Amino acid sequence: MRRAIAHHPAQTWPGDRSAGTVTLAAADRHRRRVALSDDAGSGFLLDLPRAVQMKDGDGLELEDGGFVRVVAADEEVIDISCRTEAEFARIAWHIGNRHVPVQILANRAMRVGLDHVLLGLLEGQGVQVWRRRAPFQPESGAYDPHGLMEAPAPLVRRA
Repeated sequence: MRRAIAHHPAQTWPGDRSAGTVTLAAADRHRRRVALSDDAGSGFLLDLPRAVQMKDGDGLELEDGGFVRVVAADEEVIDISCRTEAEFARIAWHIGNRHVPVQILANRAMRVGLDHVLLGLLEGQGVQVWRRRAPFQPESGAYDPHGLMEAPAPLVRRA
């Protein structure tokens, strides 16, 4: 069986060495070791040193030097559009307060996975919402080494 031994963020791996694609939902893209099949049906073992949050366009390096490109699957999602920055901040607070993964989109919009309770809350808040099938790439989180922010420095107490 083929073995994927390293993860490379999008645009950092040689696309000309692509050996296929694997389409995965957001919940299935945080892995370390699992048997997978690429989109052509060929099996491979994902065998990474640590769990990573794979994103659309990332490359999984195979032992033979090829790469499998990660594709974000279309999923049932809710797209949310806010009229003002204040409304966007308020809705983001409500979503964050529920520890729901969120993808920030352009123009005061965001995307969350389909959740009927959250859909009712959003409709009750008066924001525009659309149920659709689309790729979902939630924010990685503050402490993801490949995310936008670094972990905070340890607090040093002075006597």
